[in-house]
Amino acid sequence: MVLEYVEGETAMLAFGAALAAKLPRDGVVFLIGDLGAGKTTLARGILRGLGLEGRVKSPTYTLVEPYRFSGIQVYHFDFYRIIDPAELDFIGLDELLSTPGLKLIEWPERAGDRLPVADVTIRIREQDAGRLIEHDLDGV
Repeated sequence: MVLEYVEGETAMLAFGAALAAKLPRDGVVFLIGDLGAGKTTLARGILRGLGLEGRVKSPTYTLVEPYRFSGIQVYHFDFYRIIDPAELDFIGLDELLSTPGLKLIEWPERAGDRLPVADVTIRIREQDAGRLIEHDLDGV
C-alpha cells in the first residue's frame, strides 16, 4: 500500500487528477472513507484528470451519475443512502457493472456482496489538517 498526504480541496483535486492516469479505463475503484473525508472531491479530481470539462454532480441522491466524454465512460456511484443492497436493483446495478467503463464507487460496503472485487481500493482518512490517502497503485 502507498500512503499519500494531501491538505485542502485544491490538493485533493490535483491528487485525483494525477491518479486518473493510473486508473484502469475499464475497472472498479472503491473510494472508502468517513462522511466528509473527501471521496466526492477525489472523484471530481479523477474526472477532471480524465478530461471532463462539464459539471461534476454528487450522486448522493441519484446513486449513480454517468459521464461519457472523449471516448471514456465513467460511472460515479454513491451508496451512502442504501439501507438494503436489494435497493440497487432499481438502478440496474448488475447491468451497469457489466458495461465497459470506469466505475468509481463511494460507500461500497453498503452494497453487501453485490459488487465485484475492486481493481483499485482508495481509503481516505482525516489526519491533522488534511487527509491521508492509502491506495494500491504505484506512487502518484
